[in-house]
Amino acid sequence: MLISKYLFLILIISYSTSIQGQEYINKNPKKAAIYSSIIPGAGQIYTKKYWKIPIIYAGLAASAYYINHNHESYKTYKQTYLNRLDGVLIDEYTDVYTDSELVTLTEYYRRNTEISALLFTLTYVLNIVDASVNAHLFNYNVSEDISMEIKPVYFSRDNISGLSLAIKL
Repeated sequence: MLISKYLFLILIISYSTSIQGQEYINKNPKKAAIYSSIIPGAGQIYTKKYWKIPIIYAGLAASAYYINHNHESYKTYKQTYLNRLDGVLIDEYTDVYTDSELVTLTEYYRRNTEISALLFTLTYVLNIVDASVNAHLFNYNVSEDISMEIKPVYFSRDNISGLSLAIKL
């Protein structure tokens, strides 16, 4: 008798846990933001927005490439200018750039390095914000019944025509 009570209790517990309605999945925005801050794109995986991951990495990779390219050019032109100030007058840019042009190029590539670093940081921060917003809106239901209808209207009594706007929510 005792064994049958335990079996009945186990059946009721397993039955009640196996029969559930549609599960409401709630995504935690803080967790999504932390995931994306640790590994860019991890918050998008958490919120199941997989198509955004290549965009994030393309933005980060392009920014990193331009940071490196602009910094290398900055160092080259700066060192060439400093060598000319130290008295080394023969270099690869001797007949190409004057001293003032080297200063201009140095400033140009320094500025571009800073802008590229800013864009890298912006892409990284947008990745985190996007993951958090996606987690907030994960269960947002967009109904098929939402519609907007614009149609012409004629008021015969006043002999006036116009437009009617109807929004169905």
